[in-house]
Amino acid sequence: MERVTWLAQRRAAVRAAYDAEAPTFQEYPNSAQREWVDRLLSGCPPEGLVLDAPCGTGRYFPMVAASGRRVVGIDQSSGMVMEAQRRGIAIATHHVGLQELEFVEEFDAAMTIDAMENVSPEDWPRVLGNLWRAVIPSGQLYLTVEETDDDEIGKAYDRMTAEGLPAVRGEVVEGDVAGYHYYPGRDQVLRWIDETGWQLVDEGFSPEDGWAYRHLLLRRGD
Repeated sequence: MERVTWLAQRRAAVRAAYDAEAPTFQEYPNSAQREWVDRLLSGCPPEGLVLDAPCGTGRYFPMVAASGRRVVGIDQSSGMVMEAQRRGIAIATHHVGLQELEFVEEFDAAMTIDAMENVSPEDWPRVLGNLWRAVIPSGQLYLTVEETDDDEIGKAYDRMTAEGLPAVRGEVVEGDVAGYHYYPGRDQVLRWIDETGWQLVDEGFSPEDGWAYRHLLLRRGD
């Protein structure tokens, strides 16, 4: 199987899984994410415009609205967009993926939470570039990056290559969630960030149960 075909199938499977889960999707509480969202919002002007990409069911819409800022949500899952719309908070929602974003300097800030693990290494630079273009000069981005045990990554790579799948190291396919995860590691992420014009403002790390979040606050360079 060609890698481009395999990746297209994986992305479609992830999208279908979120569509199916959307009506009953339960967002788990994450205090670390809320702290970083608050930091992002504190750097926005009053009544500023924030891009939540992808927004899922709109978990952080109330937080943006409570801060006095406005929010626009996008998601590649039509089911998630429908649930987000039902909140009646966002000034607009769009059914579009991170890879297809075409906004140009429309937002004071953006947040991409619980999403990049579903983005292939081929698409990482494109997505970071799309987000860079979407915010105004000196606009900020809050980005989460998942990390997991390197032994698990190695086992997944060995298993997939043994099955003849065109995977690269860092990719993990979890059959029970029709999923696709990619764990690039901090050094690779920082290289992509630098190459696409983002500047690292601050970062944090929070362990979860068997994995971890890396929290990155970025500023658009010019």
